[in-house]
Amino acid sequence: MVDNRLPIPILPDLMKKLELDVTIYKNQLAELEKLGLIVTKHDKPDSKKSFSNMTCTLTNLGRAKIKVVLVGGVFDLLHVGHIHTLKSAKLLGDVLIIVVATDSTVSNLKKNRKIYHDEKSRLELVSSIKFVDKAVIGRKKSIYDTVEFVRPDVIALGYDQIHDEIAMKKNCFDRGLNLDVVRLSSPIPELKSSLIKSELGNSFYDL
Repeated sequence: MVDNRLPIPILPDLMKKLELDVTIYKNQLAELEKLGLIVTKHDKPDSKKSFSNMTCTLTNLGRAKIKVVLVGGVFDLLHVGHIHTLKSAKLLGDVLIIVVATDSTVSNLKKNRKIYHDEKSRLELVSSIKFVDKAVIGRKKSIYDTVEFVRPDVIALGYDQIHDEIAMKKNCFDRGLNLDVVRLSSPIPELKSSLIKSELGNSFYDL
């Protein structure tokens, strides 16, 4: 299941930079908790006035108010086609989660294609995109194990991904996941990582 916890260590820095009073944040969090959307917890009993030790957890009601979009892929060489696709996916909901394929999954699916970056490096690349809310490494056994972990409201498929929308929706439904599966288009479908790699040769790091 997706982790509903929302750590708050960034708030002190934001308050300092924006010169906002702590009361603004406390009132907002108190209102969200009053509405039953979050539950706040302090790691230390004597630190109720500090945000640095606070964790906010979305309630089931709070989670239901957020539309989560999942996009999966290899993301070995990021290019403008990826950016267009991910921006389109972001427009489908409130939170964009990217699932980066594991090294073992990539080696099984793309036996004849060179991969430049390992899974941790690819995760770091995707995480650096400012409109990506969260990036995770996928589960090793099945894509549906990953979907079950994230529990998105929408799965957005790239225009050239091999998955069938109807079959994927049914497989998710069989696992108790009622979600939408959409196929994204690309304004530049001719731009692909495989074509870029064929131009780069064995290693673009030699350039």
